[in-house]
Amino acid sequence: MPNPASWIPPLCLFVAAFATTLAVTPLARIIAWKLGAVDYPGNRRINRSPVPRMGGIAVFCGILAAVGVQAFGSAHLGWPIVTRPGVLSVNYPLLALAFVIIFATGAIDDVVGLKPKQKLFGQALASVIAVLGGLVIHRVVNPFTDQFFELGWFSFPLTVVYLVAYTNIINLIDGLDGLASGITCISSITMFALSVSSGYPDAATLAIAMAGSTLAFLQYNFHPASIFLGDSGSLLLGFGLGTISLLSVTRIASLTTLIVPLVIVGIPIIDTLSAIIRRRRAHVSIGQADRGHIHHRLIDEGFDQRQAVIVMYSWTAILSVGSIAITKVGVVYRIVIFCVLVAASAAVAWHLKLFQPVLLHHVDPETGDDELIDPRDPSFEEEEQRLEENEPHLFHHS
Repeated sequence: MPNPASWIPPLCLFVAAFATTLAVTPLARIIAWKLGAVDYPGNRRINRSPVPRMGGIAVFCGILAAVGVQAFGSAHLGWPIVTRPGVLSVNYPLLALAFVIIFATGAIDDVVGLKPKQKLFGQALASVIAVLGGLVIHRVVNPFTDQFFELGWFSFPLTVVYLVAYTNIINLIDGLDGLASGITCISSITMFALSVSSGYPDAATLAIAMAGSTLAFLQYNFHPASIFLGDSGSLLLGFGLGTISLLSVTRIASLTTLIVPLVIVGIPIIDTLSAIIRRRRAHVSIGQADRGHIHHRLIDEGFDQRQAVIVMYSWTAILSVGSIAITKVGVVYRIVIFCVLVAASAAVAWHLKLFQPVLLHHVDPETGDDELIDPRDPSFEEEEQRLEENEPHLFHHS
């Protein structure tokens, strides 16, 4: 049975992150107003009044506070040291630098609005630095033979792409009050539990810090939100979750340890994948914003903001419980549980018509100009009919 005293350090980290974020959020709100980092109402925005968007400042400070408490506890209170340089050869100062860069990238975007390529550069730079710091998957275990697949040089670009992708999935899901921070909180708690049970103290430390920070931020961010995460927060949280998942599998990864983090953040992954497919089908840029995300579809189904967010929290919780179950059973049952979770999520996605375009790109027959049309435009129905005739296997009507 675990020693009750062993829970004192993570509890202190959680409280430190929670209290710091709770205290700093009002200051972050003031800073955002001063810098003009404010979301004003628009066609794609749910908010009906201006809301500041630099909540990432408070979340970042919460994580820093937890890390500081951990360092103090290890140095002066006899707490276990959570770094594992002899095992993983992770350069933690470089990893910290990567977090600073990803936060700075989001903060600058909140204030001045970076171009997509500039923002991607910041994400890639942070990911490269993390990889250079040793956050790399070198080998993958075959679950059926226990043999290793050596990734070789390919492990470096693969890990960078993984981190950049993880960073963006939280950014893309951030569309309703409390949605991204709540999903991250649930995911962080799940990753904390898995990290503790698997003996990954550095991953557990970061996970509990993020859980405390996001739970505190929800006090201001849940509907009606008085402050948004902004890119300073959503990029930071996505990068943090990606880092936790890699700290749990760095150097040698099994198929299970690779799949579990992806199951936990299944909703953002489904939302991102459907957005890519939806926009490709509509012949618009993948970067073209639309109102076809999961939260938009739920609102269209008649849910209000709170209800839509609670639905997505519940969905995430089910996936999280399923991910924990995957780690507790044999290979065959792992595959069964994974397939059930995927099938159920796919059914929900299909019901919500996540893959059906809400914007269409066509050439105006009279002017010859390219233009975007939406469902409110009378020509949308004609263009949708043409698309359905060309791709009948991809369309679904309820």
